[in-house]
Amino acid sequence: MTVTIVGPVLLMNTPAALAQIFPAKPVRFILGPSSEVLPRIVAQRLSVTWGHQVLVDPRTGGGGIIAADTVAKSAPDGYTWLLSTATYTISASLLANPPFDLARDFLPVTLLASAPFYLLVHPSIPAKSVKELVALARAKPGQLNYSSSGIGTPPHLAGEMFKSMARVNLVHVPYKNSAASVVDHIAGQVQVSFQYGPVSLPHVKSGKLRALAVTSSARSRFVPELPTMIEAGIAGYEVIGWNGVHVPLRTPAEIISKLNADLRQALQAPEVQERLMAAGLEIHGSSRADFENFVNRDRARWAQVVKDAGITPE
Repeated sequence: MTVTIVGPVLLMNTPAALAQIFPAKPVRFILGPSSEVLPRIVAQRLSVTWGHQVLVDPRTGGGGIIAADTVAKSAPDGYTWLLSTATYTISASLLANPPFDLARDFLPVTLLASAPFYLLVHPSIPAKSVKELVALARAKPGQLNYSSSGIGTPPHLAGEMFKSMARVNLVHVPYKNSAASVVDHIAGQVQVSFQYGPVSLPHVKSGKLRALAVTSSARSRFVPELPTMIEAGIAGYEVIGWNGVHVPLRTPAEIISKLNADLRQALQAPEVQERLMAAGLEIHGSSRADFENFVNRDRARWAQVVKDAGITPE
């Protein structure tokens, strides 16, 4: 009798068998210093689909380190996820000894969504195009400044990438967050900034800021008349913010495949797409391999920006 009982129990503990019953309890979706809009929309949809809650758990301290540490030290069973962002691909170059590495300490699941930045100027700046802004900056080296949501953030490095590719000298003014950066830009305390659409486009429509270009390789569906940076003359310029899902190293492949399939299905739900597009997001839902390649390219891009800007890793 002992043999006939133990055999089935052992089989149910194999990764393939566990994947068939996953999830059997609530899941934690941990995020660092990023917007909660996307993870909450996805979590709500999956909670209904699975019949188990997906709990959004913000761990905002330490520039994403606390969130990554929590996930990395969790059991590799698919029940704890990291909302991965460009914060982690940037830190690989900005920190001399980054405590976590997406390629070393985690496994990719899928790219959820992305959003471009917009190159913005204060209306007092006479430039009406990227070409005119470049000409103005070259005529007044070091006299124009640009704001960001903090040192080492994507808006900061988007500005450094622009400086390098356009061969201009702008002075960086870091703020604690995007909201503070936008407030001072509207007030005319800074002349230039790179901002996400949700925090900036309402001010563009009201005339408080002027958008010159979008930083994605394709035009934005939200402002289709706006050229890309490439179309505007900055060859090779492409920067997007993104959100994906990573899980702890050694999570079984069968579990990751289940997560990938269910997350991609959730992103296709009409109500999810409607809400994400209303938030200014481009929806993806990629294969694991495509997401891994995307992360590697993003990491290489930021490494080059850090090198070109002469930023010394801390």
